[in-house]
Amino acid sequence: MKLSIVSTLYQSEKYIDEFYRRSKLAAESYAGESYEIIFVNDGSPDSSLNIAIEIAKIDKHVTVIDLSRNFGHHKAMMTGLAHSIGEQVFLIDSDLEEEPEWLATFSNAVKNSSDLDVVYGTQGSRKGGRTEKLSGYLFYRLFRALTGIDQPDNIVTARLMSRRYVDALLMHKERELNIGGIWVITGFKQLAIQVTKHNTSPTTYSLRKKISHLVNAVTSFSSLPLVFTFYSGLIISATAVAFILLLIIKFLSHSTIPSGYTSIIASIWLFSGLIISFLGIQGIYISKIFMEIKQRPYTIIKEIHNSGK
Repeated sequence: MKLSIVSTLYQSEKYIDEFYRRSKLAAESYAGESYEIIFVNDGSPDSSLNIAIEIAKIDKHVTVIDLSRNFGHHKAMMTGLAHSIGEQVFLIDSDLEEEPEWLATFSNAVKNSSDLDVVYGTQGSRKGGRTEKLSGYLFYRLFRALTGIDQPDNIVTARLMSRRYVDALLMHKERELNIGGIWVITGFKQLAIQVTKHNTSPTTYSLRKKISHLVNAVTSFSSLPLVFTFYSGLIISATAVAFILLLIIKFLSHSTIPSGYTSIIASIWLFSGLIISFLGIQGIYISKIFMEIKQRPYTIIKEIHNSGK
């Protein structure tokens, strides 16, 4: 099979019909009849699953993978990639913020470079308001600074990938999955193309989710926070020793006991907060070890719908 188009469904009922129609036209233009469209229903609470199943009943090219519950966007994408069989795999969101027609643009780039394995989209300017743009700006810079992974700014889901790249991508078995970093560390030759992402639906990422996503992303790819706590402890200890020596010198030279109840209480609060924070950082890494050693599956598939299989 020449092409697989993989997309996830979550609150997608308004977009599925048009997405399917446009994806089908793009696939036929690129691969003739040698293609498949895979929808992964990530526990969508609306009618997305039913609509997708009806499409699969009349089109043998369409497969619907129904997960047993909501596992998250990244894990649902990996499940869809694991079930794809195309020589090229086009991963794209189904909410029409990303255009199925980008397939033609991406495939032309592949044709012009024989050793190119991935073509992906990036936004020149992040969509959304000032807060969303600022949070995105900070996320990418903090992620690169703390992990050393050169993840491009404002990447989108849409990407055309070779079979060997997808197979390599699926070798990663982390349960705490951050797919953006994995896209980068998998390697191979990759090319970014600037695209314009539309604004068809409100973002489901609150500020709390964005902070949680950053913490998960950093701790999934770097031990730098642990190194930071070690050196912070050394600096604090060295400062404390220096201050104690200063107090001894003052006592010996002035024969008075230094006073300062306020500074003592402030110091206690400061160092207590630091200790709790450092323990929290270590706790995050321990929790990741806890999740990984249980070896739970990415997702659990409830049923697969396809009229042609």
